[in-house]
Amino acid sequence: MTNQNLAQQIEKLINGAHRRELDIRGLSLHRWDTPTEPTSYMLAPSICLIGQGQKRLFLGEDAFVYDADHFLITSIELPVVSQIIEASADKPYVGLTMEMDLKVISQMMVDHPPAQPQRGNKTQDDKRGVAVSSLSAPLKDAFVRLLALADHPEDITALEPLIKQEIYYRLLQSEQGARLSDLITRGNHSYQISQVIDWLKENFSKPVKVEDLASHAGMSVSSFHNHFRTMTAMSPLQFQKKMRLNEARRLMLAEHLDASKAAYEVGYESPSQFSREYSRLFGAPPAKDIRQLSQVMGLS
Repeated sequence: MTNQNLAQQIEKLINGAHRRELDIRGLSLHRWDTPTEPTSYMLAPSICLIGQGQKRLFLGEDAFVYDADHFLITSIELPVVSQIIEASADKPYVGLTMEMDLKVISQMMVDHPPAQPQRGNKTQDDKRGVAVSSLSAPLKDAFVRLLALADHPEDITALEPLIKQEIYYRLLQSEQGARLSDLITRGNHSYQISQVIDWLKENFSKPVKVEDLASHAGMSVSSFHNHFRTMTAMSPLQFQKKMRLNEARRLMLAEHLDASKAAYEVGYESPSQFSREYSRLFGAPPAKDIRQLSQVMGLS
């Protein structure tokens, strides 16, 4: 499947690289000639589009597949595993990820209240922090115009905020509007869980008790545990462990820490336990994984 205008723009801007960060804040481009192995990382609240190819994202045991006709949205920061499943030399996978500014979205809700759909009883999928939706022509066109700013850097400061506001408006008016509204409405369970995740992000190296997290969310332990698992497809302690391991990987790759130092920085007291859990998540021991990742990213 191909979204021709979007695919051509990404191909031109990325110029054969696997990844490129644009001067447009929070926007990154991706390109691969072959399907990839599953890769674990932390994904911030984002919207992800594909110009050509197909991708699968795992949250816990749940799988979400999207392509050029669909977009993926994550409403909270989550430890995910993603895999490109459709790509070739003739038709490479090309896609983009744009981090969302929830403060701007919150203001958009005040200025332009989203349409209120018939919600009925929410299913578990409705409460997940990840969803896939059909890509509308107006939303796609807004992204095409956002990418076009890369060829006119003098226009970015003035026009980037306006186009992003349009993107957020389109999202709020789509079937994902209720999901975003829940996330930034105080007193809503999604909002309470998002606040706990923000706290975990700032304190991932500290030991935690579920009782303390539940208190932070203003919920009973059983209610907190159920709502957290419903939204993230994992328990709070599983979430923290994946967050720690992904941060350790970042420290070794970007700041060149050795495995023992990285393990200590993210809260591990036992290097051997760290190595076991790291290998289980990333498929290789720390040193080997970082060496392979550096080669793929052209850092070595």
